[in-house]
Amino acid sequence: MSVRELYVKGARVWIPDPDQVWRCAELTKDYKNNIVAVVYDDAQGVERTEDLVVKNDEELPPLRNPDILIGENDLTSLSYLHEPAVLYNLQVRFCNQNAIYTYCGIVLVAINPYDEMPIYGPDTISAYRGHSMGDLDPHIFAVAEEAFTQMERENKDQSIIVSGESGAGKTVSAKYAMRYFATISGSDSETQIEKKILASNPIMEAIGNAKTTRNDNSSRFGKYIELDFTPSYSIMGANMRTYLLEKSRVVFQAPDERNYHIFYQLCSAAEQGKLPHLKLRKPMRFHYLNQGLQEGPMVASKPRKGHQDNFHYLKQGSSPHIDGVDDAEDFIETCKAFSLLGINEGMQEQIFRILAGILHLGNVVLEEGNGDSSAISTGDKSLKTVSELLGIDLEDIRKWLCNRKIVSGREVFTKPMTLTEAVFSRDALSKHIYAKLFDWIVTQINKCFAAKAKPYRFIGVLDIYGFETFEINSFEQFCINYANEKLQQQFNQHVFKLEQEEYVKEQIEWEFINFYDNQPCIDLIESKLGILDLLDEECRMPRGSDQSWVEKLYDKCKKWEHFSKPRLSNTSFLIAHFADKVGYECAGFLEKNRDTVSEEQINILKSSQIALVHSLFTEKEKGAPPTKVKVLPTGSKSKQMKKTVGSQFRDSLNLLMMTLNSTTPHYVRCIKPNDEKMAFTFDPTRAIQQLRACGVLETVRISAAGYPSRWTYNEFFCRYRVLCNSKDIKRNDMRLTCEKIIGNMINDEDKFKFGRTKIFFRAGQVAYMEKLRADRLSACGVMIQKHVRMFLHRNRYRTMRKAAVTIQKYTRGLKARRHVHHIRRTAAAIKIQAAIRGWVKRVQYKRLVYTVTQLQAHARGAWAREKYQHMRRVRAAIIIQKNVRMWQAVYHYKMAMRGMITLQGLVRCFLAKKQLKKLKIEARSVEHQRKLNKGLENKIISLQQKLTEAKLEVGNVKTYKEEIVTLKEQLSEMKGVETQLKNSSNRVSELEAMVAKLTQEVEAERGEKMDVLSEKERAEKENRELVEKLNAENAKLTEELMNAKKEEAKKEGEELLKRKYEAEKQQMIMEYSEEKSSYQRLLKEFNRLEQKNEQLEEQMAKMTGGNSHKRTASNVSNLSGASDAPTELVRDDASEFNSIIVDDDVGYGSVRSRASEASDNSRNLESIDWGSPQKGDTSEIRIPVPEKVEDITLVLQLQNKVRELEKERRTMAKRIDQLENSSSPLDDSQHAQELIRLQELEMENAKLKDDLNRLRKSIADSEPQNNRIQEFMKQFEALQDELERRREECIQLRTVLANRAHDLRSLTQSSYGKDVDIVNEDGELAIAYQTQKQVNRQLEDELKSEKQRHREAETEYKSELDRLRRDNDRQQKLLAQNLTKGGGSQPETLLQSEIMRLTSENLNLQGQVDNLTEQLKKYKRSLKAYAKKIKESGGTGSKRSSTHGSPYGGDPPDLLDVAATTEGEAMPVIRKKERDYMGMFEYDRREEMQIIRVLIYELKPRVAVTFLPGLPAYILFMCIRHTDHINDDEKVRSLLNNIVNGVKRVIKKRHEDLDSTVLWLSNTLRLLHNLKQYSGDKAFQAENTVKQNEQSLKNFDLSEYRQVLSDIAVWIYNGVIKLMEEKVQPLIVPSILEHEAIAGLSGNKPGGMRGRAGSVARELESPVEPQKALDLLLKEMTQFYRTLAMFGTDPELITQVFRQIFYFICAGSLNNLLLRKDMCHWSKGMQIRYNLSHLEQWTRDMRLHEAGVTDTLAPIIQAAQLLQARKTDDDVNSICDMCDKLSVSQIIKILNLYTPADEFEERVPISFIHKIQNKLQERAEGEQAQATLLMNTKFAFPVRFPFNPSSIHLEDIELPESLNLVMLKKV
Repeated sequence: MSVRELYVKGARVWIPDPDQVWRCAELTKDYKNNIVAVVYDDAQGVERTEDLVVKNDEELPPLRNPDILIGENDLTSLSYLHEPAVLYNLQVRFCNQNAIYTYCGIVLVAINPYDEMPIYGPDTISAYRGHSMGDLDPHIFAVAEEAFTQMERENKDQSIIVSGESGAGKTVSAKYAMRYFATISGSDSETQIEKKILASNPIMEAIGNAKTTRNDNSSRFGKYIELDFTPSYSIMGANMRTYLLEKSRVVFQAPDERNYHIFYQLCSAAEQGKLPHLKLRKPMRFHYLNQGLQEGPMVASKPRKGHQDNFHYLKQGSSPHIDGVDDAEDFIETCKAFSLLGINEGMQEQIFRILAGILHLGNVVLEEGNGDSSAISTGDKSLKTVSELLGIDLEDIRKWLCNRKIVSGREVFTKPMTLTEAVFSRDALSKHIYAKLFDWIVTQINKCFAAKAKPYRFIGVLDIYGFETFEINSFEQFCINYANEKLQQQFNQHVFKLEQEEYVKEQIEWEFINFYDNQPCIDLIESKLGILDLLDEECRMPRGSDQSWVEKLYDKCKKWEHFSKPRLSNTSFLIAHFADKVGYECAGFLEKNRDTVSEEQINILKSSQIALVHSLFTEKEKGAPPTKVKVLPTGSKSKQMKKTVGSQFRDSLNLLMMTLNSTTPHYVRCIKPNDEKMAFTFDPTRAIQQLRACGVLETVRISAAGYPSRWTYNEFFCRYRVLCNSKDIKRNDMRLTCEKIIGNMINDEDKFKFGRTKIFFRAGQVAYMEKLRADRLSACGVMIQKHVRMFLHRNRYRTMRKAAVTIQKYTRGLKARRHVHHIRRTAAAIKIQAAIRGWVKRVQYKRLVYTVTQLQAHARGAWAREKYQHMRRVRAAIIIQKNVRMWQAVYHYKMAMRGMITLQGLVRCFLAKKQLKKLKIEARSVEHQRKLNKGLENKIISLQQKLTEAKLEVGNVKTYKEEIVTLKEQLSEMKGVETQLKNSSNRVSELEAMVAKLTQEVEAERGEKMDVLSEKERAEKENRELVEKLNAENAKLTEELMNAKKEEAKKEGEELLKRKYEAEKQQMIMEYSEEKSSYQRLLKEFNRLEQKNEQLEEQMAKMTGGNSHKRTASNVSNLSGASDAPTELVRDDASEFNSIIVDDDVGYGSVRSRASEASDNSRNLESIDWGSPQKGDTSEIRIPVPEKVEDITLVLQLQNKVRELEKERRTMAKRIDQLENSSSPLDDSQHAQELIRLQELEMENAKLKDDLNRLRKSIADSEPQNNRIQEFMKQFEALQDELERRREECIQLRTVLANRAHDLRSLTQSSYGKDVDIVNEDGELAIAYQTQKQVNRQLEDELKSEKQRHREAETEYKSELDRLRRDNDRQQKLLAQNLTKGGGSQPETLLQSEIMRLTSENLNLQGQVDNLTEQLKKYKRSLKAYAKKIKESGGTGSKRSSTHGSPYGGDPPDLLDVAATTEGEAMPVIRKKERDYMGMFEYDRREEMQIIRVLIYELKPRVAVTFLPGLPAYILFMCIRHTDHINDDEKVRSLLNNIVNGVKRVIKKRHEDLDSTVLWLSNTLRLLHNLKQYSGDKAFQAENTVKQNEQSLKNFDLSEYRQVLSDIAVWIYNGVIKLMEEKVQPLIVPSILEHEAIAGLSGNKPGGMRGRAGSVARELESPVEPQKALDLLLKEMTQFYRTLAMFGTDPELITQVFRQIFYFICAGSLNNLLLRKDMCHWSKGMQIRYNLSHLEQWTRDMRLHEAGVTDTLAPIIQAAQLLQARKTDDDVNSICDMCDKLSVSQIIKILNLYTPADEFEERVPISFIHKIQNKLQERAEGEQAQATLLMNTKFAFPVRFPFNPSSIHLEDIELPESLNLVMLKKV
């Protein structure tokens, strides 16, 4: 078959069109003689014909695909793959079907809808989870699922590359992809990294996004986010890289564009009164506020506070607002995101200060100076605000914004900058500050994202700018297009690799596909002597310029084919990129590549007082950040060490490509449909430009060059079996059959290839086969129509002839009868007419006479009234004229008087203003100089304070004294100058008054400071009193220690003092090292102060008349005010200034704290009068109270002790809990052994008592006068008394046991006499003996535990006493050492520290005593509880077993644990009754666990099914009745709790076994029903027999336990539903949607499989065969029903179970249908309806249809009916009424997805869909629940357990022998 055969009359082709790019046309005749005759409709709808002349067959217009292929999900499945087919398919899907996603092979094409789409909810995420690409409709979630699945199964890193131009929706697509990963990863870690990743979006959008002409939220930077995953594939961290931030937007915006969002958010916050210190509320008085893009002068208007129009950097685009965006709300969201990512409010405050400083910096007004210089006015408030916000010096920034430093050899020159250079320098500084802040925020976000452990795998999401071309392209567009060249190269290689893998896998022969290789273009840019290399070389040249660089390009790059020079320009060059040829203007390339900032400006920022500003420009940068800015250096060496922007971008891009090449890429190409941002509006011209630039058409070209259409053999046979004969069909060999079919149709073997599992076709072959198929079907249809029409017409003729004869007969008779009737009627009518005509004439005459009379009467009356009204109007007019003339005369008089008064006022105002202006000129010069000199005065005082502070902190800085003397001399000189200024002034009196006013203010301030000093003295007085109190206590302690250890100190004093000296020496060495490190910090601070001092010296040099400036009398201020102030005031100010500077260095070990500590300690120790200790002298040590006590060491020691005590308290509490909750198992031992152990325990207690007495005696002897230790000994005595009481209790317990044994023997003798053996008839003696043994073992274990605990307490007490003894010895030796030596500073310091430590240890000891007291109290309570249990001979309870991994959502509600049950806990109330009893099982309490084990734990479903349904529940209830009969509340509580815990345990253990869960669901409900039926409540006794009513519970009310059992039943029910859903889920789609039971109605459509190697999920999954799925589903449902019925489940509950299962089936199938376009056609709707009828028939067979189970299938049934229904305008109402269970969005979605399966069926018109939508809107107004698209698969109907009484009599129940329940006795 040749190409010419397809160009026949009626064939549709695409022809070029200037407006729509491509226009559809139809051939009017066959193609021949190189002429193509076409007819088409132009833009106005007029039909036009045209003859196209083509040179050869290759120039023929592209053929159009059949209508059945239009709107396909995958572009590569089109038969004809070319540009117009791709463009039209995207347009149809976007505009007609509202589908924004389309596959193109491995690429997902996403078109921005500019509207909200309800396709990103949690239901959609769950719908795409587990499905491979191509199974459902195209979606960003499908790409994310593909990446996540490949990472899981292939264990390889993945990446998603999202590209497109601004406004195409790249950021939104990347955001939804990350949301999908965060949702499905299922991480429950404490860091909540998923929330942090999503929270970073508002921050990055605020600082990196802006409004452009193409997008309201355009990302102006590229970013690559790596999501790190753990081995379990949950998100553990993330990392973000950024690329090429658009810094120029900070200082310039094009028309209709905005700056970055964060600036407008700050202004909006300021409008609401927030952040007042940022001073954003500025009036419009700035230079740049009157400039911009306005053509005429700006009219002054009242400024709005905080408005963005007050800032030059924000108003250049003249578009400060975005529709639908609230900047104030976004600012709150940004602050929340900052807080969530760990950036506190203090750091946020500094960030906002920097951003506000950038805004104010843009408002700094630069003026032209003398010559080629520039200047900034001294009154510029914006510059002052900048210095305050950024914490920098005002004069320095004013100087270096207008000047620059030039280094020539050893000389340094300061050169003024021109106005243009100064503006550029200011803008460069603003851009540099913003870029640094941007990088810092990204670094902080990455720190928050960083994972502690090494990530296992990662998925990268690349959000990067697409190919850009504008009228004027600069350096930014060059870098962007360079990056896209690299990405396109990687994309082409990956697409080719996948095509190759597919062909190799299918084992077919293929030839190499030629595709566009853009490596030469990349080499042109990045190779040696390429564009970037020449650009860097030119940047290093001293006098390099843009023109010289472009001339080098013309010379060096002319050899490259992709480089060319424009004909009419010498400043631009052309590069042939893969998408288009782009021209770049060389202007600005060098400056943008250098990206320079003045070094002096950077130094000013380094000296900032704001910590964040200082750190931004001083910290060393680690690694290669995304952007760097070159700082203008002062020497030539550092020039070569800075990388240019182009080099940095090339390196970062290469690093990105290495990362992408190491991963499996997935591609998302975003398309912007129009430039007007209109919803669902498609501009073909804009779309085709982007398709060419993003590589989509390249993918289509590569696919078209190979075999794009691919069919499996079964699909091909089902579709095209009509083209073959029956003899050619081989059912066992589909490949042979397909070969015969294709051999009969296609002769050229190159047009197809037979693979291993598929048939591969060239482009256009599927369309050709569709044409043959359509022709064959048409021929068959014509044959059928011929015979049918003949039959119909013959029958019609016969019927018509017979009917004609009959009609003629009856017609003739009817005609005769009608003629006679007409004659009769004519005669009667003549008579009637004569009578009527006479009557009519009479009536007309009477009416005429009456009318004339009435008209005359009314006319005469109207004339009279009109004359009267005229006379009234004339009189009124005369009165009005009189009053008006009077008012005019009065008004003219008043206006004349007002004008004269106004004229007088204006003249007087003019004279007053003139006089006021003259006075202001006179006052301004003096007052301005006074303000300047006042600033100098403050600076001098500040300098003196800093120098004084540095002298006090650093002893070796003594040179500042000379500087101070020099400053004082200068001060005196300035005072002299000031005196001269005063003497030369003409306004001396006014200046003196002002000085007097200032003096009064100083006096007032001095008074306030005196009040502060008085408060300080009062505080110090309180501190001295506290220290005196502590000294008195210390003296008392010291005296006690000296008296107690005097003799021992004389013997061991010398040796211990020597050891102490060595220890203290080591401590002093350590302190010296710490002081050394503190000195280093002080030295760093000194260097900073020295730098500041140099700056101040430069200022002083300027003031005193240096080389650069000369001081005049006008510049000198009145510094006498400062000299008049007292010296104390200056000192106080200096101390306050010092506290401000080192305010953040006051922690332990800091310079300030150690310096103050050392000074205070030295003063304290030097003032101590130790004296020489004499023999027997007991004089106390007196420590005078210092002025200020500050011992941080003691505070920290106390904190450490508190932490240790808290740790010990927790340890003791844990031990107490263990003792209280522990229950040791009982072992078998003899009674004799127990007695021996009791005796040994008594001996051990006696020994413990002796040890305690000895310890008490030793402590009392060593510390006779220490009250705290005496109190501690009292606690020991109390403990000893407690032990004695315990011993007595043990004796009493033994006595009780003996008495019980005696009572038992006497009871048996009295009851049975000599026949004592009757007692043991049922083994009662053995039971009693076992009980006794358990009691004995329990006693023994508790005594052992008490013995062990007391031993541990004894050990702790001994160790504590030893430590106290050692401490006392050490303190005694320290006192002796200090007493023997003289008054030295170091021993005194050590002694004071020891006293401090002793005080802290005393506090710790007191805390320990308190803790021990509380522990003893707890022990007493525990012993009492144990004693009570022993007396009552209580049994042991089983602990609750904790089984993990249950699917029931954790532990069940209201669990009752026997082991945790105590008297004080709130348990279900059991109320006693007085009733009779009958029908029960008697058992011993000791055999309770055995019963539970047999009936619950060990009961197998296969055994239980042989019993009576619910037999375990009946047996357990009869045991409960026995406990009710004997009125034993403990026994019934234990039994019920063990039942509940047993059911829980067995369900958790066997939660995956459906039989076990159903078994215990049935038994739990049966037990619940029995508790209700026999509760005695009349509501449950309606159906009981008399016997059953007599068997009701008599003593206990178990209503609360019924609620517990009901909750357990609900828990089990949910587990059963979950198990059934898990089994049914893989069968839903194959059985309901894919199963085709009706022969001849195939749902296959023409179009190959996806043009990729296949999804991982598809290759690894083994889905159920669709033809067997329905049978399997019905089989599973039948098995569910049999299981439920087999174990006796209530019928009502069975109905509820299947109602829930059928809803799950409906939701799963409908959701899948809504996401699959290939399922939405007529034949598939019939197949679905037929499959659903099997489910309906099943419910009827199981007798479930009457319960409304099938009602839950209504949505999917209506969806199938909608697919089958006629879709014409007449059917709108019927369709809306039919689909009442479907939501509006679901109906519209199905109609949009509906595609005819054959060409004979018409498509759904768009007008019909709109009519349906309008009709459904009326219904949707009151139905908010139907607003969602997908059904909630997790919805659960409320479960109810209706009461179902049992007719089985309890007395008839027998125990099966297989249960082996011999311990139960039927009563």
